[in-house]
Amino acid sequence: MSRPRTCIMIPIDANSVINGAREVKNRFSSEIGSRGLADEVSVIETGSFGPSGAGVLAAVMPEKILYCGIKPSDVPKIVEEHFVKGRICKEFLSDLAEKFDFPSHEAQDSRLLQGQGRIVLENCGKINPESIEEYIADDGYAALGRAVTEMSPEQVITEIKDSGLRGRGGAGFPTGLKWSFCAPVKSKEKYVICNADEGEPGTFKDRLIMEGDPHKVIEGMAICGYAIGASVGYIYIRGEYKLSIQRMQKAIDDALANGLLGKKIFGSKFAFNVEIKIGAGAYVCGEETALIESMEGKRGLPRLKPPFPAQCGFRGKPTNVNNVETLANVPPIIRNGAQWFRKFGTQGTPGTKVYTILGHIRRPGLIEVPAGVTLREIIEDYGGGMKEGKFKMAQLGGTAGDILGEQMLDVPLDYDSMQKVGHVLGSGAILIMNESVSVRSFLDSCMRFFAHESCGNCNPCRNGLKIVKDATGRLAEGKAYHDDVEAIEEVSMMLKASAFCPLGQSPAGPIMSALRYFRPEIEAGIDPTAKKVMRRNSRNLIPLAS
Repeated sequence: MSRPRTCIMIPIDANSVINGAREVKNRFSSEIGSRGLADEVSVIETGSFGPSGAGVLAAVMPEKILYCGIKPSDVPKIVEEHFVKGRICKEFLSDLAEKFDFPSHEAQDSRLLQGQGRIVLENCGKINPESIEEYIADDGYAALGRAVTEMSPEQVITEIKDSGLRGRGGAGFPTGLKWSFCAPVKSKEKYVICNADEGEPGTFKDRLIMEGDPHKVIEGMAICGYAIGASVGYIYIRGEYKLSIQRMQKAIDDALANGLLGKKIFGSKFAFNVEIKIGAGAYVCGEETALIESMEGKRGLPRLKPPFPAQCGFRGKPTNVNNVETLANVPPIIRNGAQWFRKFGTQGTPGTKVYTILGHIRRPGLIEVPAGVTLREIIEDYGGGMKEGKFKMAQLGGTAGDILGEQMLDVPLDYDSMQKVGHVLGSGAILIMNESVSVRSFLDSCMRFFAHESCGNCNPCRNGLKIVKDATGRLAEGKAYHDDVEAIEEVSMMLKASAFCPLGQSPAGPIMSALRYFRPEIEAGIDPTAKKVMRRNSRNLIPLAS
């Protein structure tokens, strides 16, 4: 049989499946088959293209045509027009130019035509994520081969250090430096853990990376294992990520069958295996020591540090924990070199950043952009502008992220620039809101989430979050006591200083940033007729009768 001259690529991820992508894919297959075109046109599944607000998408390759908003009933018309009559079906033609290395036909947006400069998502939408052959054909596992046959572990760590790669899970800690803490520790057993818990509301970038390019994550883990002297890796995935688990497991099995995992990888002495551990969805397990406790079969409670996981981690052995996006950056760096990576982004934050952009914008979904672009650029150039209303605020980094006003629209989004203005970059979720959203109600929803997810391990978090939640609830209803605003401010700072883990410390971000930009609106929730006040001191915060 001759190779098909054309392929229809349907992005299959959790979002597109809900929108009916599998039904569209099956309808394409049946229509192509019934018209006798199966030898010329193939229909394949691929990873996410990016936008989730355009309905079901289909890319026709090599013509580089992108159709959007497709329903199963639309498929016969597209097949008739495009594949039988040989002309573009303009009714479903997309003006999106999400970059799977080409701009869509007739796209007008100049910024989108420049593309996103993808590194992490370079294969998403280009290859079948369930085909190891397609990954290998696109230089997959070449970086691992180079590392284990041409470089020493020390040279690998140096290359990652020189690249300036910083952890993409939110903290932004230098990746190469983190590896260097674990590498010299003497132990017969060491572990690499990929943190794919991704519990931050509004964040699903790691899920789409795993669904769209699972082998890149495995390759990054194996390179890390070689660098620090580990022979076993674990991917900790929350149980709700069914498709991610399925594709990661298939990638592991295929890599093992092809000698890319297991013993004597690329004929070297290096051996490495990967297993999946499924989490139960606790937000606190995004913290690396709570994650390790969960992996050991215990309740997911954070550990006291030191010792740090690099010295005493999983099963008491040296362990390196990295986020999915962080590990997915590793193979391109080893393949192309540290200086190549530094051509992207800024001096202090080289490379790109993957974001999920949501809310009141025209094109929600997944993007990868050079570090240092501004919030205004993301909204207008990549998100298509506000869908309705005027921009009011954005939360950067999920529920634990800061709430930003319009004063922050033109500040570069990189770790150093954000730190200079008193904010953090966060994990990669950007929620855009217009003036219809009440900052008091939004802040209350954030605090209710934290109070619900608290493990209750430490007193500041257990009791402090209840006080904050009750106060923000009263503010949201316009029934707050006269000093509730001062109370949430004081308690959140107390939590930041004394809570045992980042969960308890996180509420200070949204609270203090919201007060910074929207204090008058928040104070408008105070009821001047309230008969109770919050009498406060540094040790005890309880509501008392006035």
